[in-house]
Parts: sequence; C-alpha cells; structure tokens
Amino acid sequence: MLDGVPDRHQPLPAGPLAIRDRVFAPDRLLVMAIVNRTPDSFFDQGRFMDDAAAFAHVEAAVAAGADLVDVGGVRAGPGPEVDAGTELARVVPFVAELRRRYPDLLLSVDTWRPEIADAACSAGADLVNDAWQGAEPRIAEVAARHGAGLVVSHTGGHAPRQDPHRVQYADVVADVLATVTGLAERAVAVGVARDRILVDAAFDFGKNTYHSLAVAAATDRLVATGWPVLCAVSNKKFVAEAVGWDGDKPGRLPATLAATAVLAWHGARVFRAHDVLATRHALDMVTALRTGVPRIALRALA
Repeated sequence: MLDGVPDRHQPLPAGPLAIRDRVFAPDRLLVMAIVNRTPDSFFDQGRFMDDAAAFAHVEAAVAAGADLVDVGGVRAGPGPEVDAGTELARVVPFVAELRRRYPDLLLSVDTWRPEIADAACSAGADLVNDAWQGAEPRIAEVAARHGAGLVVSHTGGHAPRQDPHRVQYADVVADVLATVTGLAERAVAVGVARDRILVDAAFDFGKNTYHSLAVAAATDRLVATGWPVLCAVSNKKFVAEAVGWDGDKPGRLPATLAATAVLAWHGARVFRAHDVLATRHALDMVTALRTGVPRIALRALA
C-alpha cells in the first residue's frame, strides 16, 4: 500500500512464469520484441535481413524495455517456400551472436521445426515460440531436452503458413481452450517444466477477424486455465479491420495498444510487439492502474 492506495484493484492469474533462470510473478507484464529475419516480412519488409540493422534493432528494443527478443526466419503467412537449411542460416548464427553480446537477455526462437528449435536452443535460445499448434509434435521434446520454455498455440489444425478461406468453428473459444490446454499438458508429459509453458490463442492464424475478436474478448477464460498467456496482437489484420483502418501498417499502432491494454488488464502476461517502447508504456500504465503506484515511484525506490 502507498499513501492509502490499495496494492491491487484487479485479480491476477496465479502462478509464476519461469524463463531460463528467472521467475516472473503474475503481476509482471513482459514485452517480447520481434526480429523478423525474413526478406518478405509483412511489417518490417526485410529490413532485418541485414545484420547491422537487426543488431541495432535489438539494441534499441532492449533500451526501450524489452524483456525478451523473439527471432524468426520464416514469414508467418503464405509466400515462397523456405527450407530448413535456409531458416537455420537466417536464425541460428544471429541467436548465437545475440547470446554473445547480451549474456543476460532472454531469447526466443519463432519456429515450428524441431531441428531449428534444437539448433537455436544450443546457440542460446531460452524459449521456443511454436506459433503453429505443434504441427511438428517433436518440438515439445526439443524444448524439454534443453530445459527451455515453450509457447503452445491454436491455429485450427491448419498447416504452417496457410491462410484458410472461410474457416469455421462450432465454438472458436472452446476450440482454443481445448487445444492449448491439451498441448500444454502434453508438453508437461514429455518433460517441459509446467512453469515454462505459455499459451497463445494466435490471433489471425486459422481465424478470421470475427474469430480473433471473440477469442480476444475471452482472454479472461484463457487466463483462468492457469497457464501464462502470451498475446501477439501487434499490427495484426484483425486489429486493423476492427477499427476500419486500411492505411499503412504503422497506423495500426493505436488500435494495437488499445487491445494490448485490455488484454493485459484481463491477465495476459507476455506481449509480442513491433513497437517496444509504446507497448512498454501501455503495460506500465495497466500496472499503475492496477496497483495505484506510478512507475516513477518504483524507480525512486530501486
């Protein structure tokens, strides 16, 4: 309590989240910076294929308050085929160099391929971000073998990089809940530590805008499963369509931040973001509203 202000106004999800040697309490909101090492990235347009630009981006993200950095080597959506060798060359040496430059920075690899996850974890990655619903089930075993964390997701069972037309669900929220909790329990069964698993509804993946909005509105139900929730809303198509924005992708930021704040208020804990500083501020505002303590006061006490 500070000057009579209660410490918490909003119930929080129970249980810590562990990544590498760090344990994060439920009230700690984390920003995951994005580094897309792809020539056809939907947002960055290939800027971070250049090593110097990519390392400068990470440096800026860390300075802006990123807690993790997520490195990917394949565009999420449809596009030219990228084989495992090409993905490895884009991702693994970069992860190894990041680990050398930033020994304490938490690193994530965005891949559905077990062989890429294995090589990246050997190079220093702490978290395997599988955005494609365990399309290659052995990826959980890889995370377990390395003692790494694992993100499990929901894509409606569609193959990686597919954008299905007229996808339908009897109940999309129920489908998401059943899928991610099932994958999380399977990961525990093969050896991933329970407190190292996050669940991700994967907005826009195997979903249209109506599905993504329904799942986002049910974030409290996902949080209530007890698994830490990762949200990737940054500049997503459903965010743009929700507000009727058809301009450039940076123009999606205001709506992205609105969604981020609401999902954080309802208990989501990790936010994958293109704009780290704006996301950090949005999450700090949620924390200040929840606790009644401004961040400037916390800095004074540090």
